[in-house]
Amino acid sequence: MNSSFITSVDERTKLAGANRLEILLFSLGLDANTQREEVFGLNVFKIREVIQVPEITHAPDMPVGFKGLVSLRGVMIPVIDLAHFCGMSVEEPATKLIVTEYNKSTQALLVGSVEQILRLEWNDIKVPPPMMANRMGGLITAVTELDDNRIVMLLDVEKVLVETAGTQDDPSQFEGIERLDNAATVFFADDSSVARRQIENTLDRLGANYYSAKNGEEAWEKLQEIAARAEAGHTPVSEMINAIITDVEMPGMDGYVLTRHIKSDARFKGIPVIMHSSLSADANMLLGSKVGADAYIPKFDPVELSKALIPLLNQISNA
Repeated sequence: MNSSFITSVDERTKLAGANRLEILLFSLGLDANTQREEVFGLNVFKIREVIQVPEITHAPDMPVGFKGLVSLRGVMIPVIDLAHFCGMSVEEPATKLIVTEYNKSTQALLVGSVEQILRLEWNDIKVPPPMMANRMGGLITAVTELDDNRIVMLLDVEKVLVETAGTQDDPSQFEGIERLDNAATVFFADDSSVARRQIENTLDRLGANYYSAKNGEEAWEKLQEIAARAEAGHTPVSEMINAIITDVEMPGMDGYVLTRHIKSDARFKGIPVIMHSSLSADANMLLGSKVGADAYIPKFDPVELSKALIPLLNQISNA
């Protein structure tokens, strides 16, 4: 299994627009604590290639969870020990590297083995029970069940990346964000706890009020409830919500479908939608535009998010 991931970006973008996705199934190995070999999944959109583990250079003063560096075609790539972040004690050495590319960064995830690519609908992807999500510190954002009754856990790899880089609570990433001149209310949806926290911090810096949802399905339900309240009060929804931010990858309903629902519902007329995603390829942005998104912003850059929000919110307040 290798670089077939790159050649079908357009096809996979079309899948996303139809509320479908492909995930790569993989294992981290036999957990010495539980004597189980769990199945994990990662959206193929984020994967550049899968290779045998090459020689890893171990450098001093590496962050916890980093195994070292590998050279891929002359580019130095950091290697992350995924089992460490999942709290697993794996005895057998890892055999594969999943090279991921998102948020304009490239990193390699050390895993035990890979199985297959599975095509699913986001409707098949469920929010994990709280007990399962908490078991791995919020790393599990979604689950699905295979035909053989095994449960696949989809990892919030962005959480791993942010924690490894140590930027999660870095106040400097919010420098330069100024408060809005007028009151504003924003609705946002994201299944990543790291992303939700960063969006909240950004909106707090702007002085905006906000509602939130943990996935696309929940977001659409909440938005319809808000629209119903607005109708009952003979108030335009745009006076209750001034902008909407949505992730792309979410259980139940992805951000493309959510945006299409919003833009095709006359009650939400005039409310701008910002897609906020780690999937920053041109094909992703183009599809965002096709479903009606007013802006498409890469994740984990609070300043860029605020720059996209401010003119849209000012446009509403000046209307």
